[in-house]
Amino acid sequence: MTQLIHRYKPYGTCRELWLDKGPEILLSGPAGTGKSRSCLEKLQACMLKYPRSRGVIVRKVAATIGGSALDTYRKHVAPELIATGQVKYYGGSAQEPPQYRYTNGSVILIVGMDKASKIMSTEFDMIYIQEATELTEDDWESLSTRLRNGRMPYQQIIADSNPNVPYHWLNQRCQRGQCRMVNTQHTDNPVLYQDGVLTPAGEAYMKKLEALSGVRKARLLKGLWQAAEGLVYELYDPAVHLIDKFTVPKAWKRYWVIDFGFSNPFVLQWWAEDPDGRLFLYREIYKTKVLVEDHAKNALKLVTDAKGQWIEPRPFQVIADPADAEGRQTFTKHSGFATVEANKTKTGGIQVTQKRFETQADGKPRIFIMRGCTVEIDSTLEDAKKPYSTEQEIVGYVWPEDKTGDKAEEPVKEDDHGMDCMRYMVAQRDLRGSYDIKSF
Repeated sequence: MTQLIHRYKPYGTCRELWLDKGPEILLSGPAGTGKSRSCLEKLQACMLKYPRSRGVIVRKVAATIGGSALDTYRKHVAPELIATGQVKYYGGSAQEPPQYRYTNGSVILIVGMDKASKIMSTEFDMIYIQEATELTEDDWESLSTRLRNGRMPYQQIIADSNPNVPYHWLNQRCQRGQCRMVNTQHTDNPVLYQDGVLTPAGEAYMKKLEALSGVRKARLLKGLWQAAEGLVYELYDPAVHLIDKFTVPKAWKRYWVIDFGFSNPFVLQWWAEDPDGRLFLYREIYKTKVLVEDHAKNALKLVTDAKGQWIEPRPFQVIADPADAEGRQTFTKHSGFATVEANKTKTGGIQVTQKRFETQADGKPRIFIMRGCTVEIDSTLEDAKKPYSTEQEIVGYVWPEDKTGDKAEEPVKEDDHGMDCMRYMVAQRDLRGSYDIKSF
């Protein structure tokens, strides 16, 4: 059999992951510090060292694994083993999730917590959670109960994440000592730094991070668990308003909401309204460099079967930014749906949207976002470290810095395309007949 040599050396704080055999360890740090690579390399090393061991790669939503963890695994972690047939990919079945199978009997499963039923009856030696802040603490603790396969001398959850808000459950879990947090640095990544000196690739990457602003810069460049200052929707709480996907009952009224864009993201949101008037964002297109007519066609594909029959209720209204008359006409031509003009009032729209985040007498707010509801991640936005979903936008949507003592009238006009759509949706329901003179 042909032998190919694989070389990997963990640098800096990433070495701590390899030395640690405790039950839970998290690599937390800025973007580009080599966190995912280090976790995947350790996972594979353990699968090779301990025959018939079982590992799993987990994200909140299964569809997001292919372009992140698996891309790194195939290109950088296991290319030699794949080339020589020592690792083979199995695409999964109704009973089993996709997986990589090793000739020594070890296996690495690939699962999203949106399809957790395929692993919750399975036992593991090591669980790797990528972008762990996406999960709930219930997800994490449920996974920990599956660490009992016994083929390795220790059983372990390893995880990585970029920092989030300081009160995030994962940060608090680490502060309580239940999980060890190791803070990574850009100098840990030999692609960016060699002997403490930036490489050409490192210079280009760091310039990209330096160009970020606000809380995204604090988290992705400096690695700080920091909340955005001057958050517009200050009542937003991911633990409350960000919910797992569920099948929306057909009786619930549906709305589509559009903010047009090409160089900037085009956003099309699908909203459902329950009998009590609560709004649920359950699907969205958030993408650049695609024509409106193609968005319209893609939207129809998402709601119809192979024969063109609708598989969910048609929208009661399609609400669109009135400023783009050509975009509205094009969308109507290719979708068959006329659009209604969005109420673009900002002051009133923000106020009623904020009101929906309040917990009401029944113990529930009046607006929710389903995790991972974006149909396809825009790799251009992801590479630029820009938000690629409404879920990502909301935590960075802020008022401008107050330098005069006067309250700003409008939020910072940046990365707000999903925020505009959300405001249009709520204004359509809660500001009927109302106008904001400042918007004209």
